[in-house]
Amino acid sequence: MKISDIKVFPTRIGPGNQLIVKVETDNGYHGWGASGLTGRELAVVGAIQHYKNFLIGRDPNQIGALWQEMYRSQYFEGGRVLTAAISAIDIALYDIKGKVLGVPVYELLGGKQRNYIDCFASLRFSSLEELMEKASILLKEGWTVLRLAPAVYEVNSVPGQFEPRESIALLAEWMVQLRKEVGSRPTIGIDYHHRLTLPETIAFLQRMPIGTLDFIEEPIRDETPEAYEALRNMTNIPFAIGEEFASKWQFLPYLERHITQFARIDVCNVGGLTEAMKVSALAEAHYIDLMPHNPLGPICTAASIHLAAASPNFSWLEEINTPAEQSGNNDPAFYPVQPILQGSRYIVSDLPGLGVEFNEELATKQDFKILEIPRLKRGDGSFTNW
Repeated sequence: MKISDIKVFPTRIGPGNQLIVKVETDNGYHGWGASGLTGRELAVVGAIQHYKNFLIGRDPNQIGALWQEMYRSQYFEGGRVLTAAISAIDIALYDIKGKVLGVPVYELLGGKQRNYIDCFASLRFSSLEELMEKASILLKEGWTVLRLAPAVYEVNSVPGQFEPRESIALLAEWMVQLRKEVGSRPTIGIDYHHRLTLPETIAFLQRMPIGTLDFIEEPIRDETPEAYEALRNMTNIPFAIGEEFASKWQFLPYLERHITQFARIDVCNVGGLTEAMKVSALAEAHYIDLMPHNPLGPICTAASIHLAAASPNFSWLEEINTPAEQSGNNDPAFYPVQPILQGSRYIVSDLPGLGVEFNEELATKQDFKILEIPRLKRGDGSFTNW
C-alpha cells in the first residue's frame, strides 16, 4: 500500500472556514484530517503541497517515521504553519490505518481507557442576561462544566473596542452573580483569550471571592513561560493553557514547572495524534489532565475523542455545539458520518478509523473566501488581542 494522492479542501462550513485534508492510497483506502490554523488556511495548503512532493509513493503505515521526516525535512523545523499541515496529514494516516485493520483509531493508541468522553460547554455571551439564560439552559440539560467566552466587545458603543480595565470590572461582577445563581456544584471557567496583561489578570481574579472560578484559560499571551510563572505565583486559580502550542517542546516548560493545571492541547495544531500522545504522556508524568481545544469541526472532534479515550489523564473535551447555541461547523451536509453528542458526552465509537466521512463533492462546489478574525482596539486606537 502506497500513498497515491493528498488533496486539500479549504471550505466554508457554518460561520467559518475549515481546511480538510484527504490522503488516498493506491489500493482504494482514504483518510481524513484537518488543520487547526484557523484564518491562515492557504499558508497550510502551501506547506501540504511541499509535503505531498515527497509523500506520494510512501507507505502510509509508517506514521511515526513520516512524522519525523515532515517535521525535520527543512532546516527551519516546526512552527504553527508546518505543524498544522503535519497534523492534518498525520490524523489522516491514522484514519487509513484504522480502516485497513478494521479497528478504531484508539486501538492504535493503546486501546480505550474510558467508554465516554465528558465535555464542557463553551458559552459565548455579550450581556449578563445572555450569560444567565444560556447557563440556565445548559444546567437544566445536564451540563455540569461551563467555560465562559465573553464577547462583550461586540455590543460596545464603539464596536470592536476593548478596554481591559472596564472589562475586568464588569465581568468580575457577572462571575459573582453567576456563581450565586448556579451554586457551588457546577464547574465554571472563563477564557480571556490572552486579552489581558499580568497585573490586569490579577486585578480581575482579586475582585472575586474564593470559589467563584474553577479555572481561567489563557488570560495573557503564552510566548514567555516566565510571565505565566510569575502569574502562577500570584494566584491559586488553576490555569488552562496550550491551545496555541505547536509541539511537545512548547508544552514542556508549562508542564515541568506546573505553570498550567490543564493542558489545552489541539490535536490539529500540535502535530496530530503522534505528537498529541507524547504531550499526553508528559502531562501524565506531571499529574496534569488534558482539556482538548476543539472549535473546528467533526474531524478535530473525532481525533480528540480517540486521544481522550486512549489517555488516562483527561478532564473534558471542548464542545461549541450545545443546547444553548449551535455553531453550524458540524453541518451534516458536509459530514454525513460524524460523532454524535449524547447529552454532555460522546460515546466512544467502535467504527474503524476516525469514524468521520466528509462530502468532498460538496466542498469542491464552493469558492474559497479568506475570512479574518475580529480586530480589537483600545480606546486610544492601539491594537490589542482578540
